[in-house]
Amino acid sequence: MSLRLKIVVLLAALAASATAAIGIVSYRSTARELRHTVDDSLVAAATRLVRAPDMADMDGDGGGGRGDRPGRDRPGRAVFEQVRWQVIDGSGTIVLASGDDIVDVERADLEVAADLRPDTFRTVRTDSTTYRVLTVQFLDGAVMLSRSLDESNAVVAAILRRTLMWVLVVAAITLAAGWLLARQVTRRLEHLSATAHEVATTGRLDVPVPVDGDDETGRLGRAFSGMLDALHRSRQAQRQLVQDAGHELRTPLTSLRTNVAVLRRNLDALTPEQRTALLDDLDSETRELTDLVNELVELATEQRDDEPVQHVAIADIAERAAARARRRTGRTITVRTDESAVQGRPGAIERAVQNLVDNACKFAPDGDIDVTVATGTITVRDHGPGLDPIDIPHLFDRFYRAVGTRSLPGSGLGLAIVRSVAEAHGGSVVARNAIDGQGGAEFALTLRNMPPAGTGTSSIETTQSTATPRLPMPPSAS
Repeated sequence: MSLRLKIVVLLAALAASATAAIGIVSYRSTARELRHTVDDSLVAAATRLVRAPDMADMDGDGGGGRGDRPGRDRPGRAVFEQVRWQVIDGSGTIVLASGDDIVDVERADLEVAADLRPDTFRTVRTDSTTYRVLTVQFLDGAVMLSRSLDESNAVVAAILRRTLMWVLVVAAITLAAGWLLARQVTRRLEHLSATAHEVATTGRLDVPVPVDGDDETGRLGRAFSGMLDALHRSRQAQRQLVQDAGHELRTPLTSLRTNVAVLRRNLDALTPEQRTALLDDLDSETRELTDLVNELVELATEQRDDEPVQHVAIADIAERAAARARRRTGRTITVRTDESAVQGRPGAIERAVQNLVDNACKFAPDGDIDVTVATGTITVRDHGPGLDPIDIPHLFDRFYRAVGTRSLPGSGLGLAIVRSVAEAHGGSVVARNAIDGQGGAEFALTLRNMPPAGTGTSSIETTQSTATPRLPMPPSAS
């Protein structure tokens, strides 16, 4: 059963049930009130009859009865409108009656006549009609007063018929209104379902999604549209990553294949020095290819997300990165820190800081390196030739390498990883030339506590952060 049909059936069932419930309550309350009215009229008639001085003066005119039909004639003009009566003695014999329509005497009536039980009501059904009967003690016997229930039953039956009619009418109206309402409610859901089916069958992510309305369906449409946009950007970023990776992998692979081919053809003809140089070149290309593959895997799979978030003292990470670079290069690296700390992933932060320090060592072969930690920002300053203003906007793009540094080893992914770590921690990274007149470049990585799950920026995004925090200057530059 479709959602639309379920809504229609449910609305019709609710409306019909409510109408039927109201009708049943009205039917029962009306029947009860009519029954009470009949009983009250019988009690009033019984009171009048019992208080009459004699059976011939019940109507108060002092006239006598006709008496030509004992046990059946009415005394004088003593008659009640709508109420019939009959007097019985202790044996149950009818001694006087108001008309020809006689109600059978039952055991309960005899008990009332014998003063064995109080006045009693009962309902009697005959072939022609139904009576409500009240038996009260009277003289040496009892009097049985009865009133037809045909009129009351007709009123109750009319209420029942009208109730059934209105149940059907309300159900029909609700079906029509429910169908229109369900059609309006499910129309956008059907469009969303069709869109999802098209995405699943065609793989397209640029399918238009209905996002009109401010209700739950409209919000669902906007959320679905946002999800498709995110998937579309992610697919484009992945495709660009694969294309860039393929382009960057061709160079070391081509060099490896060339060197292997040279070894195969000229292994015996090469001098020991040539073989050593060729093997060194193979080793260098292999290491570069390994680094490139590792960085590609890290960017593509976001392995840093597996690391738990914990309290990180930035000074400790800066010290370890500087010590590691000193061992590798023998360079002088000065570290100045404060007590800055964040809630983040220590491995990812250390990798980013290490990339900045290694980048300074690689592209500024002369001069010292200064690492400064202040209020959550790690600034790495070198004293090299500085940055070309043309290159600065692209330094954090994947695989980007400045024209003057393309002969140096590297994958062009180190700074892209730094930006990815910064964005994952709700921060940013910027590059600029030092403004103290001593030359060199500055890279400032600003970290904050990691944002809640689901709000971080994916590392495969290609959009560069536009935030440009003020760079803290090392003390030596002031």
